[in-house]
Amino acid sequence: MTESALYRKYRPNKFKEVLGQDHIVKVLESSIKNGNIAHAYIFAGSRGTGKTSVARILAKEIGTTPNDILEIDAASNTGVDDIRALNESVSTLPFESKYKVYILDEAHMLSKSAWNALLKTIEEPPKHVIFILATTEANKIPDTIVSRCQTFSFKKPTQKVLKDVVVAITKKEGFSLETSSADLIALLGDGSFRDTQSILQKVISASKDKKISPEEVEMVTGAPKSEVVNDFIRAIDENNITIGLGAISKATESNIDMLLYFKLILHKMRSILLLRNLKSSEGKLRDEMTDTDFNFLKSIADKKPEITEKGPTGINSDTLLTLLFYYDMIAKAYIPELPLEIVLTKLIK
Repeated sequence: MTESALYRKYRPNKFKEVLGQDHIVKVLESSIKNGNIAHAYIFAGSRGTGKTSVARILAKEIGTTPNDILEIDAASNTGVDDIRALNESVSTLPFESKYKVYILDEAHMLSKSAWNALLKTIEEPPKHVIFILATTEANKIPDTIVSRCQTFSFKKPTQKVLKDVVVAITKKEGFSLETSSADLIALLGDGSFRDTQSILQKVISASKDKKISPEEVEMVTGAPKSEVVNDFIRAIDENNITIGLGAISKATESNIDMLLYFKLILHKMRSILLLRNLKSSEGKLRDEMTDTDFNFLKSIADKKPEITEKGPTGINSDTLLTLLFYYDMIAKAYIPELPLEIVLTKLIK
């Protein structure tokens, strides 16, 4: 299987199969039912949120056959000559459908001159033509174009939605996985269906017994081992900077992405606060983690922060706020682990 096989295999083909975009699907279904089809759409959102999939479904639902759906990679066809060629083809009637649908992927990559060439057609297209501009950077599309299109903003799917996708696909592929494995894959997918399914593809390809453990996910993806994340948290809980610096050192030596490392720390820190303040979350969190992780985080959650002259010690909401502040610095840091090292000095008193 190729890396993209799962993504292609399980791409939604009907509106009812689209997950996490109900606010868009309902409007499109209603407009089709009422015959209010726009001549141009902008589908905006981060990568892997289903923009091109929904574009294809929309084209299919209004009766357009594959022969009359033209997908253009705007990143490879950025120039004015490319758009002039497109403008010329627009006048040609559809082969066998009521509409010709042009799907421009990565539309924000078009040059200024290309946008100018496209504007007239977008403004007054033939009745048989519909444009769908898919983009990850809607702010780069000229206002003159935006004002002539219906814009839909695609949301990142929640971790729960991604986790459900992982569980469903794994089952269909004849594999089993622990709940904590599905949770980790969903977290690593970072709000992208495509990235999540690509990660799952790698994990499935590497599995020897059709049973996917969290350790296998860590090994295949390069995610930090659970104990390296837990040691950082333990350092804050026990007010021991040596343990924390040691955990960061292990993560660095293993060539772990510090942004991912920090994200997993935040994920577990949040779980501690939920366990401490929302008892109803205990069952759900127990299902999402290994027993070792759950017992570790629960033991910390059961502690009450001590109040000192310098403020509360241990892990509390202020701890999470401080971590969030330094998390934003990771991407800009010349030394990736430096924000993590600094945050320890701020939290350990």
